[in-house]
Amino acid sequence: MEQLVTSPDNPAPAQSRTAHQPLQTELRDSAAPRRTRRTQRVLALTALLAAGALSLTACGGDAEAGGQGDGKNGQAGADAAAAKDASDAKIKVTSKDGATDASINDTGVSVTGGKLTDVKLTAVDTGKDVSGAISSDGSSWKPGAQLDRGTKYKLVANAKDAKGRPATENATFSTVSSANSFIGSFTPDNGKTVGVGMPVSFNFDKPIANQKDVRSHITVTSSSGQQVVGHWFGNQRLDFRPEEYWKAGSKVTMKIDLDGVKGGPGITGVQSKTVTFTIGRSQVSTVDMNTQTMTVKQDGKVIKTIPISGGSPDHPTYNGQMVISEKFEQTRMDGSTVGFGGEYDIKDVPHAMRLSSSGTFIHGNYWGSSSIFGRTGTSHGCVGLQDNKGGGGDTQAKWFYNNSLIGDVVVVKNSPDKTVKPDNGLNGWNMSWSEWTAGSSS
Repeated sequence: MEQLVTSPDNPAPAQSRTAHQPLQTELRDSAAPRRTRRTQRVLALTALLAAGALSLTACGGDAEAGGQGDGKNGQAGADAAAAKDASDAKIKVTSKDGATDASINDTGVSVTGGKLTDVKLTAVDTGKDVSGAISSDGSSWKPGAQLDRGTKYKLVANAKDAKGRPATENATFSTVSSANSFIGSFTPDNGKTVGVGMPVSFNFDKPIANQKDVRSHITVTSSSGQQVVGHWFGNQRLDFRPEEYWKAGSKVTMKIDLDGVKGGPGITGVQSKTVTFTIGRSQVSTVDMNTQTMTVKQDGKVIKTIPISGGSPDHPTYNGQMVISEKFEQTRMDGSTVGFGGEYDIKDVPHAMRLSSSGTFIHGNYWGSSSIFGRTGTSHGCVGLQDNKGGGGDTQAKWFYNNSLIGDVVVVKNSPDKTVKPDNGLNGWNMSWSEWTAGSSS
């Protein structure tokens, strides 16, 4: 027989009597089951109400749902208890969560009231972890390398307080994009020893409109006390030098504080670095085109006179003060790369040192007759010194190469050509001090 479920909305149907069932018996026999069903309905309704009250408390509904009306047994009480037992360690991430223009230099983690236990920084797209180190006192963490521009990172930092209670901080951020930032490549590099003519030279990857502001965030100082001033060549190159050559043996410090500096509409600097380099002994070599000789002076004293072969009458060598900017034990010299067509292409020029961006070198020459050195100019504008093929042996070119530094000065005089332009190589010494300082903030 189908059983009917009774409820206030579904009352039990009236039972019918048969001819063999007296009414009194029916009433007596059915009284107990109806009381049982009524009791069950009351218990069920009580259970539903209790469950509702519990669900309100568990989901944080009414703060008074705990029964006392003061929140001590509700969510507020639970929150207060959790806060009371929270770690004293407070973690701070310098790159804000959700940032889209985070610095590539300043990302780091610090903690107060505890010590860092581990920090993980991951490039989201590649899954590659960025190495880093926690300080010896556990108060900070820094990545081991500069972050990439335009890259999304995820950082997770964990710490513990003095009671061993843990704390965690998460941050996901993107570094400033290449399109919205600028960066400057510079010379000389940190830790180098260079000659007395070596300027500090920046080449920026984007045109700089706010030149005065950018220049003011790069400072160059010398232990010699010489005043150092920056000069703009166009809108992407900035050089620094003193009025006269650096003092031999001095220490030069360059502080780059461009991170966050506006270079112009829509571009922000990303560099923050300190670079130091040392000025070596003073070496200035003078090439006289009238005599085809070079006189080498170190610390003001002549140490060697070398016969040379300079530029020919058709292709004279620049006059002026030129700084050695690169050194190559051997290199290829192709005339087509500097506007001479196919006039020459020598694939193994020994002991070559660059004097200008346009292709002026002082280098070894093994292909010319020994009779030309010290007598006549035969080159396409370079300064040639006698050498052997392959650069072996004890030659004048090898001696000069081995005794020269990046930043040494080679002065050419008495050439029929013009003076080399100040921005053709690292040759700003060919500009007067008044001209140089006038271009410091333009």
